Amino acid sequence: MMLNLSEHLQTAVRAAHAAAEILQTHAHGRDKLVIDKKARNDLVSAADREAEDAILAILKTDTPAFGIVAEETGGMPSGAASWFIDPLDGTTNFLHGIPHYAVSIALVAAAGTSDEVGHPLAAETPVVAVVYDPCKEEMFTAMHGVGAWLNGNRIHCSRTPGLDDALIATGLPFRDFSFMHQYMPVLTEVMQQSRGIRRNGAAALDLAWTACGRFDGYWEQGLSPWDVAAGTLLVREAGGVVQDMQGHPGWPVSGDLVSGNKDVFAALSKIVMLHRG
Repeated sequence: MMLNLSEHLQTAVRAAHAAAEILQTHAHGRDKLVIDKKARNDLVSAADREAEDAILAILKTDTPAFGIVAEETGGMPSGAASWFIDPLDGTTNFLHGIPHYAVSIALVAAAGTSDEVGHPLAAETPVVAVVYDPCKEEMFTAMHGVGAWLNGNRIHCSRTPGLDDALIATGLPFRDFSFMHQYMPVLTEVMQQSRGIRRNGAAALDLAWTACGRFDGYWEQGLSPWDVAAGTLLVREAGGVVQDMQGHPGWPVSGDLVSGNKDVFAALSKIVMLHRG
């Protein structure tokens, strides 16, 4: 099967706008939201669920043959390609009134599926990406083999040559603390070697900001596939590198990743691998 990436990107953009409209409506009445706990520090609200429903309605209508893997309703990859959906990346920020969260939608093609120009993919690969920040009205988009954009303007990873001058993003453990013994030595070393570290609380935006050069690199553990699918393609199409921290091939479906421009990625991944354990 050959994918029409341009068409699928437009579908994802429409779905992201529909979800964002719901999120912004709820953002003005956060005190009325019923908040449930899926697990420790893993929160979900009506805003998440309604935004996901809006996305699903569009994707199921426009691409009924594709599989769907969504944060709130689940699902499994199937067919030639599957959508990976996070209707509200940065839920904790959203619920606390911090204007830093996003809708993340990615189309991940199965191995053997042909891209827009007819080339079969050797491995499962994100091929369409949308990360939309409704607070800043910033729409990050990417297509496999074509490029990455912010509000229609081409973006590229930074040219920072090494860690000394690099601003690095990370995510602190907040739900699963089993890898603290790996994470803390990396945090300490990167803190000492880099220009600084930021923890903003929305993985999809951390990757998007790495793609457009605001961050020079980013690493995190304990994420979910829908957190990283779109951001992975953004960084790669912006000339950067994203790899699974555990050394698995393909995209970091495990949720443990290292990313950055090529030089910063090399330095950052060296530190991460040293303490991987």
